[in-house]
Amino acid sequence: MLRRAVLCFATDRKANVAIIFALTLVPIIFLLGMTLDYTLALRKREQLNAAADAAAIAAVRPAMLTQSDKTVVQATAAAVFAAKANLPGLSTVPTPTITVTDSGLARTITVSYTAQSINNFPGVLGKQTWDVAGSATARASSAPNMNFYLLMDDSPSMGIGATTTDISNLIKYTAPAYQTAGASQNCGFACHQTNIAHDGGTKDNLAIARQRNITLRIDLVTSAVNQLLNSWSNCPQSGISGGVMQCMAALNNTTYKAALYTFDLGLNTLATLTTPTGAGAQVSSISLMPVAYQNCVVVSTNCKTDNGTDIAGALKSLNDVMPTPGLGSNAANDTPQEVVFLVTDGVEDKIAASCPNATFASNSRCQQPLDTTMCTTIKNRGIKIAVLYTEYLQLIADPATGIQKTDSWYMSWIDKYDQPTSSTGKIAQNLQACASPGFYKSVQTGGDISTALTDLFIKVASSTASLVQ
Repeated sequence: MLRRAVLCFATDRKANVAIIFALTLVPIIFLLGMTLDYTLALRKREQLNAAADAAAIAAVRPAMLTQSDKTVVQATAAAVFAAKANLPGLSTVPTPTITVTDSGLARTITVSYTAQSINNFPGVLGKQTWDVAGSATARASSAPNMNFYLLMDDSPSMGIGATTTDISNLIKYTAPAYQTAGASQNCGFACHQTNIAHDGGTKDNLAIARQRNITLRIDLVTSAVNQLLNSWSNCPQSGISGGVMQCMAALNNTTYKAALYTFDLGLNTLATLTTPTGAGAQVSSISLMPVAYQNCVVVSTNCKTDNGTDIAGALKSLNDVMPTPGLGSNAANDTPQEVVFLVTDGVEDKIAASCPNATFASNSRCQQPLDTTMCTTIKNRGIKIAVLYTEYLQLIADPATGIQKTDSWYMSWIDKYDQPTSSTGKIAQNLQACASPGFYKSVQTGGDISTALTDLFIKVASSTASLVQ
């Protein structure tokens, strides 16, 4: 009987599930505990990585980029990290390692950390914490201190009507039907003639334009420079008075200075290098170049008509007064970067011994697209050049009808440089070659010169920061 009972017990399988469950319960509990602690540790690492990202970005903000004391930069990054890294479930708030590397205007910040996530099942893994680590790197270039030399074309060709309507009205109201005989040249240029009586007239085209409220291209240029230096309503930072230049200086936490010049036969100084506000006070002095009569510069029997635009000569004169540029940082003994802002229609018209881009006109008069030799000289010194091109057009009308007709002089000397279009011809090509890479913009007749000049300035002055990893 006993033998049978023992045999039945040995062959019975009814309790196998309970035994197997009991045997596997230990590894299951181990795996669940490990998974939970590991998942919590990963979540804390994500949060600490976000803290490191914020700390790295904070250390390359514009205000920090001007800070030369690395301990201040490190303290700022550490404070940002600590504010976001005080997480429950960590053994202690981690102290980051912050590395600051400067190279010229560029700064690289690396924020790294190690931390311990407290385990909920320390007995399972045999340790109280799970190690986590991570890092973030941010890089930015500080906006440099800059000196801007604004060079505005004030030659007679900038007296063109600002829009097609202004051009048509100027042609209309300078016709003999509206003036005494010989009083005007019956065209779309508002030339400022100081000796109009030479032609038997009483009023020059500029006076007619002002009387008829006709806007000229030079008026748009003046308005654009005024927005740059005196008044801009779109500054994204509140409480900033002044123009685009003052706004960008505040946003970039940098220092800008400005000088204001016009040019025609030569360089005309309106304001030497000063504050943007100081230069802005002279914007009202921008005006068309005066001529004696028929665009003759002086009263003379040997009049060299229209020779009022020496762009290369103005650039040379400006180059003579511009210092060697620095890096634009706030480091001791460093100096600002130097930038030329040139606004012109791009056609030189001067008396010259040579004319490399064109054949000579009469009386040694040279009409040609800008000779870029001086541009190269300036850029080789490390000075940047920004160019805003306002297209050159032919404008003349039949004296009898006032209707625009083909200008034979323009067709002979200029038209070939405006082909196939004014924005792609030799005039535009040379101006773009004059500009530093990326610092060229063109505006056609009727276009918004103020917006174009503002956009160009912001492009030159802009700076960005970004996470590298």
